[in-house]
Amino acid sequence: MAEQTAPPGSDRVDDGGGDGPGTRVTGEPGRDTSSATSRVAKRDADVVRDALGVGIAVGLSGFAFGVTSAGAGLTLLQTCALSLLVFTGASQFALVGALAAGGNPYTAAAGAFFLGVRNAFYGLRLSQLLALPRAVRPFAAHWVIDETTAVTLPQPTRRAARIGFTVTGLTLYVLWNLTTLVGALGAEALGDTDAWGLDAASPAVFLALLAPMLKSTTERVTAALAVLLALGLLPVLPAGLPVLLSALAAPVVLFVTGRRKIATTVVTQGEERRR
Repeated sequence: MAEQTAPPGSDRVDDGGGDGPGTRVTGEPGRDTSSATSRVAKRDADVVRDALGVGIAVGLSGFAFGVTSAGAGLTLLQTCALSLLVFTGASQFALVGALAAGGNPYTAAAGAFFLGVRNAFYGLRLSQLLALPRAVRPFAAHWVIDETTAVTLPQPTRRAARIGFTVTGLTLYVLWNLTTLVGALGAEALGDTDAWGLDAASPAVFLALLAPMLKSTTERVTAALAVLLALGLLPVLPAGLPVLLSALAAPVVLFVTGRRKIATTVVTQGEERRR
């Protein structure tokens, strides 16, 4: 995006982080820009604070994954490799949960894969927002998960988005892998891991992040229907399949909503003709 020309003598602060949206502050000749700079610094500090809060809170739940994975029979190396290479908590819990329930390994892997597909859609949006150099994108793609997306999208500028993404991703990746290791090593000391309910920690954190994003009625109905489908199918289908089939909630709600809009339009047009 071409940089706009400012009036002669004006001061400008661009915190856009390169080409793209930024904040430009203009003023009279000789105006002190220290206040504008301090506002930018304060906004950066706020982004870092929020990113650290999410990264630390979610990163600590890697302990729950380490314990759950070890309880499901995975070795220390397998558990740590999942966190290092897969690094998407919901998919990791889905995989080890399905294996622990005696599910087919291929079905468990399929469930984890389709849960991870959502990150590809996150990436489509974040790639435009962050506009990272090509050499960095393959590494950044590994950090495209629910939490980094939740912190990055609300940011008002590209600079803030990049800070939020980087701080959240780095904090979460380091903590998640460290606590995974600790959890896997300490699983034996905890005894029966099912009694602790640690497998619910990561989904609970995910739901806490997801809930504020469900703003419209359509989004809330879709989420509720997905939960009902997953819970209803859980007792009758092999482990992993209920999660896959719960995705049918989205097209069902969209179909019903579309039909309702068409019906409303027809009724409205009919009333206008009668008038």
